[in-house]
Amino acid sequence: MANLGTSCNVETVLQAVNKLYHEPNTAEKEKASRWLNEFQGSVFAWETADQLLQRKHDVESTYFAAQTMRSKILYSFRELPENSHDSLKESLLRHIEQLFTMSPIILTQLSLAVCDLALQMPSWRTPAVTFIQSYGNNKESLLYLLELLTLLPEEVNNRTLRLGANRRSEIMEEMENCAPMVIDLLKACLGDEASKNEKTMGKLFKCLGSWFQLGVLPGNHVARIKLLDAPFNVLRDVVGTSNQLYEAACECICAALYATEDVSRHRDLIISLFRGTHDLRETFHTAVAHEDTDKCMNLCRVFSELAETLLEAIVSQPNDGLGDLKTLDLLLICNGHFQYEVAEITFNVWYRLADMLHDANPSMKQVFSPYIQRLIHSLVSHCQMEPDAEKILDESEDFYDFRIRVADLVRDVVGLIGTTHCFVHLFTMLSCDGSSSSWDVTEATLFVMGAIAKYIDDKEDVATCQVLHAILSLPEDTHIILKHTSIILIGELSEWISAHPQLLDPILQFLTNALQKKELSSGAATSLQHLCQTCTKEMTSHHASLVQLITVSDDLHISKQASLGLLKGVTAVLYRLSPEECRDCVRKLCVTQMEALQQIISSNTSSQGKDPIISLDRSAAIFRGLNHDSNTADVTKFICQDVFKEIWPVLNLALEKYKSENKVIERWCRCIRFAVRCAGKSVGGELLEIIAEAIALAYQTHQHSCFLYLGSVLVDVYANHPTLLKMLNAFLEPLFRLLNEEKGLENNPDTVDDLFRLCNRFIEHSPLEFLSHAACAPLLQCAITCLRHEHREANAAVTKFLRSIINCRRNEHNNEGKQIVENVIITFGYSIINQSLQACLFHIPSYLYPDIAELWWSLLERDRTMFSEWLKETLKNLPAEATLATATSEQTWAFHSQLVSSTEWKSVSYHLRDFCRLYR
Repeated sequence: MANLGTSCNVETVLQAVNKLYHEPNTAEKEKASRWLNEFQGSVFAWETADQLLQRKHDVESTYFAAQTMRSKILYSFRELPENSHDSLKESLLRHIEQLFTMSPIILTQLSLAVCDLALQMPSWRTPAVTFIQSYGNNKESLLYLLELLTLLPEEVNNRTLRLGANRRSEIMEEMENCAPMVIDLLKACLGDEASKNEKTMGKLFKCLGSWFQLGVLPGNHVARIKLLDAPFNVLRDVVGTSNQLYEAACECICAALYATEDVSRHRDLIISLFRGTHDLRETFHTAVAHEDTDKCMNLCRVFSELAETLLEAIVSQPNDGLGDLKTLDLLLICNGHFQYEVAEITFNVWYRLADMLHDANPSMKQVFSPYIQRLIHSLVSHCQMEPDAEKILDESEDFYDFRIRVADLVRDVVGLIGTTHCFVHLFTMLSCDGSSSSWDVTEATLFVMGAIAKYIDDKEDVATCQVLHAILSLPEDTHIILKHTSIILIGELSEWISAHPQLLDPILQFLTNALQKKELSSGAATSLQHLCQTCTKEMTSHHASLVQLITVSDDLHISKQASLGLLKGVTAVLYRLSPEECRDCVRKLCVTQMEALQQIISSNTSSQGKDPIISLDRSAAIFRGLNHDSNTADVTKFICQDVFKEIWPVLNLALEKYKSENKVIERWCRCIRFAVRCAGKSVGGELLEIIAEAIALAYQTHQHSCFLYLGSVLVDVYANHPTLLKMLNAFLEPLFRLLNEEKGLENNPDTVDDLFRLCNRFIEHSPLEFLSHAACAPLLQCAITCLRHEHREANAAVTKFLRSIINCRRNEHNNEGKQIVENVIITFGYSIINQSLQACLFHIPSYLYPDIAELWWSLLERDRTMFSEWLKETLKNLPAEATLATATSEQTWAFHSQLVSSTEWKSVSYHLRDFCRLYR
C-alpha cells in the first residue's frame, strides 16, 4: 500500500476500497482497512473524497467517500480555511442532487455531512430554509429534502460536534424561527396524494418526529392544524399498514408525547395526543386478534409514553381531566398481552408511579391499589413457565432475566398495597385454586411471593405458616422447578423464620434432603446461607454439620456462587462461637481449601479441570466473613493470625506458579487482602516483609494492577512500616515503564486506579515520608497527566490522591513538614488547575466534573488568592480559534469571578459544568 505522504490519488484509494470489500486474504483486507483509516485522518482526504464522489465509480467507493467527507467535517473541520466553507457547502449539495438515487446509505452520509457543516458555519443562517427553498418545489427532490430536514435537528445535540452552548443557542433560535415553514411543508406533503406512498409517508413521520424531539415545534399550532391525524390514522390501520410505516408513525407520536412534558405550555397538543392515544384501545385488541406482536409493542410504547407524560397529573389529580386513570387501564391492557416482551415496555411507568407515591398518604395509595393488584396478577401470569418445561431456568436465558426484572418491579410497587397484604392475598388466591392449580401456576405465584417475602411482617403467623407447611409437605414427585422455587422461597423467608425459630429444625431437615439432589443443591445452599445469616444464634448448635457440609460441597454439585454464599453464611455462624471454637473451625475450613490448592499446584496435568480460583475464592470468603467491625477486631485477629501464618506457604507457592495468569492473581490478591485485614498487625512485621517482597518481586515481570491494590491494603493495615516504602521503590521502575509505553495510561486504567489508591494510602499514613520521597515529583506529574483519563475509577483515584495532598493534615506536622507540603502545592498547583480544566473542556465526560470541582475546592479553601491567580492564568491560555466552541471574554471572566467567590464545592461544580458547556 502506498505511503500517504507521497501517494494519495483516487486510483490508490479505489484499489484499497476494492481490497477491503473483495480481497479474500484476511491479512490484506486488514492492511487495506488500516491504510484507509490512516487516509481518512490525513489532510489529503478532503480533495480525494470529493473526486471520488464526482467519479461515482461504484457504490462501495462512493459510500466510502461520503463517509470520509462526513468524518472529516465531524472531527477535522478546523483543517479547512474559513474561505473554503461556502464552496464545500455547494459541492456537497451538488453531490446529493446527483447521487441520491445511487444508494440510501450514501444519501444519509452526505446529508449528515451537509448538516454537520451547516451547524459549524455561523455564516450559513437557517439551513432548513435553504433546503426548503432549494428543493421544496420539486417532487423529485422530496426524498433528499426530507432526509436533510430529518437529520439537521438530530445533529444539533450530537455531542461529537463541539458547537458549544453559545452556538447551540443560536441554532435553536434559528430552528425555532423556521419551524413554521417546516410544518407547512409537512402539512402540504401529507395532504398531497402523490406523497401517500409508504416510503414517503415514513420519511414524513420521521422528519416530524425529529423536529418534535428537538423541542422547537409550536405544539399548539400543530394540534390546531391536525398535523398528527396522519400518524394516528396509520396506527389505527393494523391490517393494511406495513410494520416499517407503523413503527415510523409510532416513533412520531412518541416524539410528540416526549416534547409535551410541559403540559401547561402545550395544552392543546397534549389534549389532542390524549384523545388520539385513547382511541387506539380497540386498535390494540385488533392487533392482538391478528397476533401482530410488533404492532402491539408499538402501541404499547405509545400508551407508555402517554402515561409517562401525564404521570404527574395522574398522581396529583387522579380521575380529573388529563389525570384520568383510564390511562393506567391502557397499560394494564398491555400487561395482559400473552407475550411478556409487550408487558415489559410498561415497567418504567410503574417504577415511576411507585416512586412518586412512595410518601403519599394512605388514602391516595388506596386510589391506585386496584391497579397495582391487577398489575401483580398479570405479572404472575407472565412468570409462568411452559407446562412441559423440565429444567430449572438457566441464568443465561432471556426469560430468567425477565423474571428478575419482574421481581424488582413487584418489590417497588408492592408498598402501595402493603407487602404482607400482598403476600397473604397471593397465597389465598393459590389456596382457592386448590388441587386444580397446575404446577406452573403454583410455581409462578410462589416466585412472586418470594420477591417480597423478605419484607413481610413477622407478626403475620397464619398464611406464612401455611406456606411453609405446604412446602415442607411437598410430595417426592413434585415437579423439580416448583420444588426449586419453593426452596428459594424458604431462604427469602429467613427473616420471618428467625422470629419463629421453632420451625427451624424441620426446615433444615427439608433443605438437607434437597442438598442431596443435583438440581436442587445450589438453591438449597443459598437458602441455607440466608438462614445462617439471620438465625446465627440458633444455627450455632449445627456448626459442626455446617463445616462438614462445606468440605463436601463439591460432591453435592453446589455451584461456585452458591458455595461461596454458603461459606459467607457459615462464617457468620462460626463467629457466634467462642473464639477458640471459631478458630479451630476456621482453621479446618482454610486447611481444606489449601489442601485442594496444594494438590492443583503439584499436579502437572491441566486436563483434570481443577481450578485454583475456586480454592482462593473460598479462602477469601472465609476471611471476608470474619472481617467484622473495629469493636470485634481483637477477636478476629485471635481467630485468624495463626491460621494465616499456617496457610501462607501454600499461598506463596500459588503466587509463584500462577503469577503470569491475571485472573488467578487477582483472586490471590483478594484472598491475601481479606486475610491481612482479619489478622492485622498481629501477624508481625516478618510476614509483612515476606508478603511485600513477594508481590514486589512478582511485579517486576508481571505488572498486574492488583499487586498495587494489595500494596495499598498493606499500607492501610501496617501504616508507616519502613518495608512499605521499599515495596513502593520496587514497584516504580516496571510501573513507569508500563505507563510510558504508547497509550500506556489509556490502555491501563486499572493500573492508574490502583497506583493512586496506593499513593493516597501513603498520604494518609506516611505523608511526609512520601512527599519527601524521590518518586513523589514524577508520581505527581503522572497524576496531573491522568486528570484527562476518561475511566471513571482511574480519574476518581487521581483526584482523590491530589485532594489528599492539598488537604494534608498541616497541624500534625512540624515546621519542616509544613514547608514540604506548601512547596509541593506551590510547585504543582497551577498545573493541577490548568490540566484539570483542559480535561473538563476537551477530554473527560461530564459525570467526572464533580470530582474535579472537589479538587478545586480543596485548593480554593487552602489559598483563595493563589487559586485565583492560577485560574486566571489558565483562562488566558485557553484556545480561542473562531471555528472552535469557545466562551466569550465576558463569560470567561464571569466564570472566574463566580468560582473565586464560591462558598461551597457544589457551587464550584455548577459553575464548572456551565462553563464547560460553552466548549462542548
